[in-house]
Amino acid sequence: MAQDNKPTVKRPANKQRLAVIFGGQSREHEVSVISARSVLEYIDRDRYDILLIGIDKQGRWLALDESHNMMAASTVESDAARTIMVDHSQGGAVIIRSNDGGEERLGIDVAFPVLHGPRGEDGTVQGLLELAGIATVGSSVAGSAVAMDKELAKRAFRAEGLAQLDYMVVRRQRWRERADTVLSEIEGRLGFPVFVKPARLGSSVGVSRATDKASLRAALAEAARYDSKLIVETAATGCREIECAVLGYAAPITSVLGEIVPCSDFYDYDAKYVAQDSQFIIPAQLSEDATAHIQEMAVAAFRAVSAAGMARVDFFVVREETIFLNEINTIPGFTPISMYPKLWTASGIEYSDLIQRLIELALERHAEHQLDEH
Repeated sequence: MAQDNKPTVKRPANKQRLAVIFGGQSREHEVSVISARSVLEYIDRDRYDILLIGIDKQGRWLALDESHNMMAASTVESDAARTIMVDHSQGGAVIIRSNDGGEERLGIDVAFPVLHGPRGEDGTVQGLLELAGIATVGSSVAGSAVAMDKELAKRAFRAEGLAQLDYMVVRRQRWRERADTVLSEIEGRLGFPVFVKPARLGSSVGVSRATDKASLRAALAEAARYDSKLIVETAATGCREIECAVLGYAAPITSVLGEIVPCSDFYDYDAKYVAQDSQFIIPAQLSEDATAHIQEMAVAAFRAVSAAGMARVDFFVVREETIFLNEINTIPGFTPISMYPKLWTASGIEYSDLIQRLIELALERHAEHQLDEH
């Protein structure tokens, strides 16, 4: 806890201090580092003083030197880094502790969590920052938590009447105790092929396609390595994978649509980040009616989970008249090959302008929230 006699380091004249938070303890740590590195390239340094906060794989928050600690590494390293803590006593600040025991308090105007997966994208960090009175880019606690949990998101989508593929939820404990029963239930209700996913992870980590009981058993075992709750979903055979970017708060807008043609059987982790030879078709070749329908569904999904700031909404298009909502991602990838910034560039909003708009939305929402409290 900060003491009242700890000095606050003043912000540079005519600049706001922006904390970029990245890394984290999830399986998507490396993707987060790549995304943050890309975001940093496009932040207006004349407008913002940047504080880099890296979360290492052990969960330690570290103040990092941009030129060394981050730009040359694929993970957040703790060597020679100063530890950092969020100051809840006075709000809107963090405390940096040096190795010699000294402390400095830095006021923060806005935080940009470039975090993917649990303990970063799921509302935990958002709640921490909200308690500290720091404006935060992206969704708040509720929107982050609901969107991250595929079961909760699907329930919210169903309440809004949004078309989805049939699915089942499997608890890891039940799977381990009654594997044969679970396999028979899935086969009886969903048939094959199906996709198996951890319920609270992104970047296609732990996702497998199953075509029979043997591969289903292996897919469930793989997903159970990452989460205690699993989603088994009917495969949309012969579908096209279409994505839509959403930007805004009270009046969200949508981008042009993009189509992904994966380099493998489906758009798994390797196809996204390793092979790098999947194809992106922007704008997607769809009729005006189908495009408008998907954009309307994207906004409806955004509102269904109480998202804010940004989201990427994914769809399966079997035929142009048969469209299924897949999932929503409230902190989409910002890597050089990520669809979210690509879609906005194709829609007329350049990467740097997109970053600026997201920061402005965070400040607007924070100001509105403060009015609500009074």
